[in-house]
Amino acid sequence: MSDAAVAQIKVWLDRCLTTEQMEWLDGQLDKIVAEPTPRNIQIAFGLVPRKLGKTDLGLSESELQAALEVRPGWCPQYWSVDVAARVLILVSAGTATNNFAEQFISLCRLADVAEAVALYNGLPLYPEPAKLETQAGEGLRTNMRSVFEAIAHNNPFPREQFDENRWNHMVLKALFVDSSLYPIQGVDDRANPELARILSDYAHERWAASRPVTPELWRCVGPFAEGALLQDLERVISEGGNLEKQAAALALRASPAPEAKDLLARIPAEAAAAAEGQITWDSIGQAHAQQA
Repeated sequence: MSDAAVAQIKVWLDRCLTTEQMEWLDGQLDKIVAEPTPRNIQIAFGLVPRKLGKTDLGLSESELQAALEVRPGWCPQYWSVDVAARVLILVSAGTATNNFAEQFISLCRLADVAEAVALYNGLPLYPEPAKLETQAGEGLRTNMRSVFEAIAHNNPFPREQFDENRWNHMVLKALFVDSSLYPIQGVDDRANPELARILSDYAHERWAASRPVTPELWRCVGPFAEGALLQDLERVISEGGNLEKQAAALALRASPAPEAKDLLARIPAEAAAAAEGQITWDSIGQAHAQQA
């Protein structure tokens, strides 16, 4: 995979960079492959924005599809030139050194915000991903939303590598920092009863403080909505706005409780729209993000 990823990123960068810029980058890559020392990696990594700039890659649909063929789940849709070049440097280093995880962790600890975004965006492509899981978990602790989303959004690494506790922490943290859930890969597959309970507690804390609850929260509650969790959705139906009722309809359709049908009957328009696919969790997440 690493060779294919290197080749793919080079194609994108070659389209965006001048001949002189590509020659500089190729020279750095050759040096790193020949001698993957921390110093060589750090120098190249740090010089990227000054040498290559920060313009968007502007990947087409066919280019994004090519990325998926190289690595399932790889989604560089919002990558810029500096992110792509830095990931390329790290992937190249990963093929040339036996202590990549150690070097990755060291870079993360010294990174500024832009560097951290690039480091974590490359997680799907690095070797020995299990050795990077703890550092990725540390990255989730950041107060910088851009760094958090580099790990959580459009990234297959959390779905594949995080245990249930770290996964649940990531989803809850997304709500804390007003980040969307819909770009999280595997958000439905990794839903679990403990997460549903945690999110219900969080919703009750928000309600007690007279603060709004993001409608996306109910996505992870719906499949386990029985008893008290079903009562939460009844409250959303009774007190929520249009977007909240749409979310309740989708959550109730996923509920295993027979009583869910009775609650759906109280919001017939939203229930019909959910049944016909006119509303989805993506559409709700996108609409909520626009309102924020």
